[in-house]
Amino acid sequence: MSRIGRKPINVPSGVDITIDNTVITVKGPKGTLTRELHKDIKVSVEDNVISVERPSDNKLHRSLHGTTRSVVSNMVSGVTDGFSKNLELVGVGYRASKSGDKIVLNVGYSHPVEIAPEPGIEFDVPANTKITVRGIDKERVGAYAAKIRSVREPEPYKGKGIKYEGERIIRKEGKAGKKK
Repeated sequence: MSRIGRKPINVPSGVDITIDNTVITVKGPKGTLTRELHKDIKVSVEDNVISVERPSDNKLHRSLHGTTRSVVSNMVSGVTDGFSKNLELVGVGYRASKSGDKIVLNVGYSHPVEIAPEPGIEFDVPANTKITVRGIDKERVGAYAAKIRSVREPEPYKGKGIKYEGERIIRKEGKAGKKK
């Protein structure tokens, strides 16, 4: 039995959960999230505790059990606390600035790169070499952080580029000189 799937999810006060067949809606102080779950996995709410159950032990149901529980747990924590990803710009002259709700990246190209957020995602630039992506949907926050990182991924020779905070870049040795 899945250890993660068996764990109950405690629902904090101020969070409202609605389950309509296969669609789960979670409302909280930060917003509302809706997601359609697999038809075979049963999600139930009793006394502010969410439990996830699977109908059988076949491979598909086993794989969906823990995943569904994690998705629902992330929805609950997203509408209460929210999620954030921090990015760092490494390189001479690399900087970010906020223009309205967009961020403008100067990362060594001949032009600045503008990235606009979609609804539910917000950007913050606490320093000109740091970017914070915030939102209530963990999947979308991670996808937007990856989109920003893909503008200039860290390269292995000098380590320049946009990287996640705390990410370790595996460095390569440069080209060896010609021996005489």
